[in-house]
Parts: sequence; structure tokens; C-alpha cells
Amino acid sequence: MKKVITYGTFDLLHKGHVNLLQEARKLGDYLIVAVSTDTFNALKGKEAAYIPWEDRKFLLEALSCVDRVIPETNWEQKIVDIQEHNIDLFVMGDDWKGEFDYLKDYCDVAYISRTAGISTTKIKIDLKVIAQN
Repeated sequence: MKKVITYGTFDLLHKGHVNLLQEARKLGDYLIVAVSTDTFNALKGKEAAYIPWEDRKFLLEALSCVDRVIPETNWEQKIVDIQEHNIDLFVMGDDWKGEFDYLKDYCDVAYISRTAGISTTKIKIDLKVIAQN
């Protein structure tokens, strides 16, 4: 069985997220999604997720392409996750291209094209504009 893993915040789950997850799943037999916890998002200096971690986990687990959801609590856990879950392929969106090539010592690494025209950041900006009008 070929195991795949990917990471992300997956806040305001949208078509781009689902496309990425479906494409990642096509590359293997089992997809693990590591979701940034609310605490880790704060440590990264990111704006707080609109949707709490438990709810983001719940939404991702409802997708047929996702086999398991685990928490992402720190930057350094990727190698440990790869080893503990016997991962064959690490997948990220191509906006991260090259950033995770160091993981090639542990498994294959692939970068998937993002869905054009959509991102959580864009959605949040659009919602702020709507709220101001």
C-alpha cells in the first residue's frame, strides 16, 4: 500500500483544498492529512483560523479522499510523521515548490498545481470587503 501525506491549515475549506487532496490521494492508496492546530498557527505568526481545529479535522475526515487526519503541532514533525506512518510520498501545493526537498532522504516528494483563482487568503479579503460595504 502506497501512503501519502500532506500538510496545511485547511481553513475555510474550498475547491482548491479539495482538488489538492483528491490529486494527492490519486498518487497513492492511503492519504494522511496533517492539519495545523490553532496553537501552531499562532506560533507561525499566522492570523487565527476562522474554523477551529476540531471542526477543520471533522470536515476533512468527511471527504472520501482522506483516510486519516492528524494534528500538525510544529515545523519539525514532518520527518517523524513520515517515519511513524511509513509514508511513501510527501505532497504539497506547488506554491511550496522546493521547500520540502530535504524530505527526499525519507520518501518521495511531489508538488501539485494549485487551483487558480482561489485561496483562503483571497476568501478572507473578499469577506472583509463585503463586510465593509
